[in-house]
Amino acid sequence: MAHAADYGDHFADIYDDFYPGLDQVEPIVDGVRGLAEGGQVLELGVGTGRVALPLVEAGVAISGMDASQAMLDRLASKPGADAIPTFLGDFGATPLGGPYSLVFVAFNTFFGLLEQEEQVGCFRNVAAALQPGGRFAIEAFVPDLARFDRGQRTSLGKLEKDWLFIDVARHDQATQRVSSAHVVVKDGGTRILPVEIRYAWPSELDLMAQLTGFEVEHRWEWWDGTPFTSTSPRHVSVYRRA
Repeated sequence: MAHAADYGDHFADIYDDFYPGLDQVEPIVDGVRGLAEGGQVLELGVGTGRVALPLVEAGVAISGMDASQAMLDRLASKPGADAIPTFLGDFGATPLGGPYSLVFVAFNTFFGLLEQEEQVGCFRNVAAALQPGGRFAIEAFVPDLARFDRGQRTSLGKLEKDWLFIDVARHDQATQRVSSAHVVVKDGGTRILPVEIRYAWPSELDLMAQLTGFEVEHRWEWWDGTPFTSTSPRHVSVYRRA
């Protein structure tokens, strides 16, 4: 049975090798800083600090939560990490503290909550942790079922000089679940890193927000405010606590 910490526990030691660049991070930093309006911020799924550390450098007061102690340990080993209070927990169930002006979750991490009830629970948790008028921002992909052929997909993620990464996935449309494995061939060995997600459509997220006391404030294609359209492959949805 999948556990909230599984992804981070399996992936922590090589996560930064997969995502070394800051090309996507700078717009996130600018977007988060604008939405926070100088207030306290919490990142759900803070991981190794790929976003949190640049936010600290930008002057944002940020805390981080993650389900994986291995991820938090990796973050703690980095320069500047002592400025980021962190705590271990499942953001679908663990109280988040606060109050915060902004809670955000990036890189599709929200979909690591594997049941609809857990996803609604996350909205409920965030609502309880926000100050009045506070915001909840979710970055996630827009589901594209055409990616799968008879419920399956195999794709090449990375091909470097001395290693490669292949993604193998199985889709269950009835439960909106994707069970996949990152297969990493490196240093003469092979590692299989399991990943489980439950995707949700933007309209489904909007309903979760409505049920828990939020209203839709923005929906962009990206953190820089690029307009969201019918062809957008991803979205940044910003919900405001009523």
